[in-house]
Amino acid sequence: MDGDITLRLNRATAEDLYATLYEVGEHIAAGAPISSPTRQESERLGRLLADLGHSLGRKCTPYCEHLV
Repeated sequence: MDGDITLRLNRATAEDLYATLYEVGEHIAAGAPISSPTRQESERLGRLLADLGHSLGRKCTPYCEHLV
């Protein structure tokens, strides 16, 4: 489809994304606090967000890896 964006995820990142979205939804629905991700989860999800931002045409920060 025109305008579609496709990102490839490794299994660990896909699991992190699923767990995060599920946990946020469940915790919001229950009014419960959301737990912090591990450092590895945070790094993988950060890379995913950067890739998604690039695919959407968002401007990068001066610290973006692909500008180095």
